[in-house]
Amino acid sequence: MADEGLIAAGVVARLKRRMVEDALPLWSTVGWDAGGFVDRLHCDGTADAAAPRRVFVQARQIWCYAKAAQMGWYPEGRAIALKGLEHLLAKAKAPDGKPGYVHRLTPDGAVLDARRDAYDHAFILFALATVYSLDQDAQIRDEIDALLAFLDGHLRSPHGGVHESLPVSLPRRQNPQMHLFEAMIACFDATHDLSFQNRAGEFFALFLANLYDKRKCALGEYFEEDWSKIEPVSVEPGHQAEWVWLLKGFERITGCPTGQRRAELLATALRYHDAATGCLVDEGDDVGNIRRSTRRLWPQTEIAKAWIAQAESGEAGAAAEARAALLRLERHYLSHPVRGGWYDQFDSDGKSLVDTIPASSFYHVLCAVTEAEQVLEG
Repeated sequence: MADEGLIAAGVVARLKRRMVEDALPLWSTVGWDAGGFVDRLHCDGTADAAAPRRVFVQARQIWCYAKAAQMGWYPEGRAIALKGLEHLLAKAKAPDGKPGYVHRLTPDGAVLDARRDAYDHAFILFALATVYSLDQDAQIRDEIDALLAFLDGHLRSPHGGVHESLPVSLPRRQNPQMHLFEAMIACFDATHDLSFQNRAGEFFALFLANLYDKRKCALGEYFEEDWSKIEPVSVEPGHQAEWVWLLKGFERITGCPTGQRRAELLATALRYHDAATGCLVDEGDDVGNIRRSTRRLWPQTEIAKAWIAQAESGEAGAAAEARAALLRLERHYLSHPVRGGWYDQFDSDGKSLVDTIPASSFYHVLCAVTEAEQVLEG
């Protein structure tokens, strides 16, 4: 038991070293080519150069390198983030002459899918905010303002929040709203412009009014245009946990208390776990049943961040729970033969279901580790 305690105590330092020595070098070398950041690696660690480039993945990778530079972990991260942003702006921003960013590119930079996707724009805004925080570059601020103008002028829904995409599609998901909430908090942190408090407040109000079922203490995933629930309600424990961390961020920038909702969401998330490993599963319903017993990587980072948020609030035992969650992440997902790689998803028997190493997971892992260092080791 004492050995286990020592292993958990050192997990943050080990994960930071894994990021700095393995993941950040891997994804900026093997994970980069003339088409920008690659979307995934093969299981042997070589690049899948032929895979289409999802624009939100480009944005996430830019964020990773800007964040690593901001933390002082990886000084070359700034140049890598700027190189990635230059590519994104050149290829994905309005290549067809219409405002906004396209959804997917080919490896040689041609448009593969020209739809304007709200989830993508949330991550582009998030990336821009973090790059802006490094230098306060006026051109980056102009890009932030242009993206906000696109959201206001083209994606805003009369029912609140933003449309799923252009062309408008259904169902509506809570997920783009959640990440725009995250992006607005990041924009406030980068600029200290009070308008971003107000924008974040709009998404907080949407959460309370439409996304969150106060009676069942559960956040739903899919909605009609007017935010009425789609039955049966899908509950993703990873997103319950992610909102815990985001609500703590909103409380930090506004002073608005969020403790009750955070406690409820965390309790709901913890209902949906795999008994053998303690890891969160992918999906349940709104009465506590597990719908999908597969378990992806990203919910494990989010439950760690939820506990980190609670530790920051002074909740007894939360820091130990956060370290235990990070230990599960390390053991089950990051123990990949490719240094700087990870397993993306397992079935209930512990068999890996994805034979590639997706770049999209880097944001989740790096965010959890940076939060852990700032709160648990600070």
